[in-house]
Formats: sequence, C-alpha cells, structure tokens
Amino acid sequence: MKSILKTAVFLTLVCTPAAFSASASAADASDTTLSAAGDTVKGKRLFNRCRACHNLTATARTRIGPNLDNLFGRMSGAAEGFKYSKALQEADFEWTEEALDSWLAQPRKFLPGNKMAFAGLRKEQDRKDLMAYLREATVETSD
Repeated sequence: MKSILKTAVFLTLVCTPAAFSASASAADASDTTLSAAGDTVKGKRLFNRCRACHNLTATARTRIGPNLDNLFGRMSGAAEGFKYSKALQEADFEWTEEALDSWLAQPRKFLPGNKMAFAGLRKEQDRKDLMAYLREATVETSD
C-alpha cells in the first residue's frame, strides 16, 4: 500500500503542469520527438474524435473547445476568443509535445479542474499519430 501511495505522490508532483512550466523555456516548440514517430494519416482519423469540439484554424468559428491553430509553442489558456476554465486560465505551461502527450493521455489528471470532457487516448502510439497530424494541420500559413 505504501508503494502505491509513493507512486501516486510521485506522479502528482512530476506529471503536473508546473513540472512542464519549469522546463518549457528549455523545450523548443519545434521539438518533434514524439510526433516524428507518428502516422499523420492515422492521426487525421483520430482527430475525428476531436472535431466536434475543436477547429484547426484561427479563421474557423470557435466551438466547445478552443481552435488549435499554432498550438505548439502556445501558452496554455492563451487562444484568443475562447473562455477557458479557471484551471487553464491559471495554468502556466507551454504546449510542447511532452505536455500535449500527458494531456491527451488523461486530461483530467493532467490538469484537475479543466472542463474538457474527453477521457483521453490510452495508447501511446495513438497520441503520437494525433500529434503528427496536429503538427501538420495546425500551422497557419500566410498565403
């Protein structure tokens, strides 16, 4: 029982947004370590689960969740025109692949108090595939 408690305390201390904010300045938004191992075609299919709440571009109307344009490198709770939960308004971390991977695994555990209804993606490869697609689809271009 003590080892379970120690593990829970460790995960709480290590896998919280504060742990990411300390390393966020050192992490480069262009780090593609996780998404490089992903499949964009599979990621696009996985994004269908997200499509009801999120758009990929800034020009699209905001839905239940914020638009995901230029997601990587953006600070949490910073998308214009979206009313975030108090938890995300007060969170202080950058959307890196590491942070997004933890968020996608279990959003409620990553940031308690957030309003995202999504339960998470349990499979690590699914998260890599989705990030590969998001890397490609959320970059705004100036045409």
